[in-house]
Order: sequence, then structure tokens, then C-alpha cells
Amino acid sequence: MTLPTLETTPIPGLLVVRLDRRVDDRGFFKENWQREKMLAIGLPDFGPVQNNVSFNADRGVTRGIHTEPWDKFVSLATGRIFGAWVDMREGESFGATFTLEMDTSVAVFVPRGVGNSYQTLEDATSYTYLVNEHWRPGIAYPALALDDPSAAIAWPIPLAEAIISEKDQNNPALDPATAIPPKKTLVLGGGGQLGLALAAAFPGSEAVTRAELDVTGAEAVAAWPWHEYAVVLNAAAYTAVDAAETPEGRVAAWAANATAPATLAGLARRHGFTLVHFSSEYVFDGTAPLDPGHTEDEPLSPLGVYAQTKAAGDIAAALAPRHYVLRTSWVIGDGKNFVRTMQSLAEKGVSPSVVDDQVGRLTFTDELVRATRHLLDSQAPYGTYNLSNGGPAMSWREVAQAVFERSGRSAEDVSGTTTAAYAEGVLAQGKPFAPRPLNSAMSLDKIRATGFEPEDALAALDRYLAD
Repeated sequence: MTLPTLETTPIPGLLVVRLDRRVDDRGFFKENWQREKMLAIGLPDFGPVQNNVSFNADRGVTRGIHTEPWDKFVSLATGRIFGAWVDMREGESFGATFTLEMDTSVAVFVPRGVGNSYQTLEDATSYTYLVNEHWRPGIAYPALALDDPSAAIAWPIPLAEAIISEKDQNNPALDPATAIPPKKTLVLGGGGQLGLALAAAFPGSEAVTRAELDVTGAEAVAAWPWHEYAVVLNAAAYTAVDAAETPEGRVAAWAANATAPATLAGLARRHGFTLVHFSSEYVFDGTAPLDPGHTEDEPLSPLGVYAQTKAAGDIAAALAPRHYVLRTSWVIGDGKNFVRTMQSLAEKGVSPSVVDDQVGRLTFTDELVRATRHLLDSQAPYGTYNLSNGGPAMSWREVAQAVFERSGRSAEDVSGTTTAAYAEGVLAQGKPFAPRPLNSAMSLDKIRATGFEPEDALAALDRYLAD
């Protein structure tokens, strides 16, 4: 069997598929749905969960125009139909129409929010359709009158001669006030520095804190309307690296960093949303060569409890059919962080001692946001990506020195120390201390291959300090 072919239409996302149908004196054979081939020609990986068959005994049966809340792949087993589609979604294409006569060699992918209607052109016509949501009683969805003048559909069989249900005879006219809004974006961890940046960059998104939605709580998860979202951005995490080494912190870290992503991956499979999960270079032990740094396919090697929970979260999030896992390092955004602390010490005349044997790259939250938008908007291949700002890897001391110089102080005012010496001082105070990867630098080749070029970290630092 050869590949089917794909044709676009005036309705965005409505796609016509010409199937490879083999005919002989016995009848015909076709691969009605073959996922690998469909993806190869550009059909969305929409994840069908139910197959329905509509048998129509008589020529002239006309059903629709229905706008179901799911994606739909329609084809024929027998007969011929005239298909009509109207875009009922908000946006510039609202009200756009497309019609097509279909036989058993043609299929159509109908995205959520596009009204669809079918008129049989032969007796004993059966059309079949895959959908990516289970039908359940009580589902309501918009419909459109078959004779709506703005749609102006030229039905081959006049509607006065067609067989139409009473319900479909009373569908309403096209009304912009009832246009279907797109599915929403949900930001988890909306109160953190990354969550705040994501919420600002995705207009119309819903940002929630853990107090508003605790993904580790079964009742909260069950009550949330996950079907309303196209994208879930999981910026929620337990980030107290040292506190995770305590009995209480260990439990909290595993719940937030591992159990929650596993729950979200299951919800993504069930409801079809894209899961974007933000991770950490702590999933590695820091022993990779500085050039190229840690790569996405490197075996996980976490050192401490926090690192172990983030590694488990990576594995869990990757089980979502549509997922992006962004591993990042040394995140800087609004609020308290290393750069702001060094800036404050510089202004106060303090000369700190900073570790100089941990090497990595800063990642500013606006860079994380830009990369997230790029992956989603470009529909880059799903998977795991490293993401930080660009430029040479630096030690924490070198970062502090760069901040001091930009604050009018000398770089020599920042002295160096080792991670071991710093840990000794923390432990001497009776506080927990988690092991750190000494090399946090990651290869950025994979995300560059999608067309994204990370901004140099020092250029981003200049702008951050200026703001």
C-alpha cells in the first residue's frame, strides 16, 4: 500500500485525505486508518478513542450541521455522500464553508469546532468516523441550520426532498455570539517566577497556584474540567533542594515532582491536551564533558532526593502522548534569586564568597517562555529538550562577578570557594545539604535544530539588571 495524500481546505485544520484503494472483481481493500502513514503525510496525531458507524438506508438522508466537541476522522465503507463543513470557531475563518463529494477512496479530518453535515447520494450508504473523546449522555454542542443563508450550501438533493430529523430541521442560524472559543491554556504553579512569566506570555491562560489546584489530591483532580484545555504548562514543583533531604521534604518533593507529573500524563492521555513539563539539569550527576555538556538522551543519574524526584517526573511526563519536557538550569526570573541577591550585596558593599567549581548557564524565565512558545507554535516534534540561555558556561562565581561589574563593583570583590567547603559550613549549622552536579551545562543542539536560537546569557543578564 502506498501513502495516502493530503489536501488542505479553506477551513484551517480541515484536511482531505485521498486513500490508496485497491479494486478488483471481488470489491476493494483500503487502509482506512493507518497511524504511521497518516502522520507521515501531516495529519495530526489526534488519538482516536472511539469508532462510530452511521448506516443510512435511503438516498437523501441529511444529518447536521453538528459541531461536536472532538476531532473527527470521517470515511466511507459503502456508498457516496456529499459533505459540508462550516467553521464555527472564533477567529478570522468563522463562517468559512467547504463542500466535497466523497466515496470510499476519500476521508476527511474534521477539527473540533468545525460543523459537519453529510447527505447520502446512494441507498445503503455507511460512513464511519473516529473521534478522540468518548461520547457520553448529556453532551450539548452547537448546531447550524442546513439552509443557513450565510453558509449557502448547494445541496445536491434539495432539502425539501431530503430526509431530515425534526431536530435538524430546527437548528439555528449562524451567530457570531455563539462562536466556539479555542481550548484554553492552564498554567500550574502560577505563583512562582516561571508561572508568572508563562501566564503573562499566554494571554487568556488560566494560572493557578497549588492552593487553587493541588494535582496531588485525587478529589481536586477529579473535579477539575481538564477537557477544556489544549495545553497544560506544569511550572509547579518542589524546589527546596536542601530541604528535600529531610523526612518531610522528601515526601513533599516526591508528591510534587514525581506523582503530579504522572497524574498529568494520565490526564493528557485521557483528554488529549499537550503537556509541557519543566525539569532540571539536576537529573544528571554533573560528570559529562563540558563540551557539549549533558545531552537529552544521556542516562539519568540524579544525586540527591530533589534530583531523584525530578528524574522520576521526567520519565512520567514523557508518557503523555503530546509532551514537551524542558530541562533547564539556574533559573532567573521575578522575585528572589541568585542574581538579585548578588546585586543587593554589591549595592550594600558586601564582598561575598561564591562557589567556583559548579559550572553551568543561566536560564532567564523570558527565555524559557520564548522556547515554550516556539515549540508549541512550530509544532516541533514532541519529546525532551534542554533549554538554557546561550554563550559559554560559567561558574557561579563568574556569574556573581558579572553582576558586580554591572553594579559598579570590581569582579575581584567576589572571592571563590569550593562546593565541599560551602557544604561543610552549611552542615556545621545543623542544616541539610543536597549534593550538586558540578557541571550543569547542557547541549542545546536539539532545540537549535527546531529553529530556536538561545540568547546569550550575558546579553540577557544586561537587560535583566537594567529592568
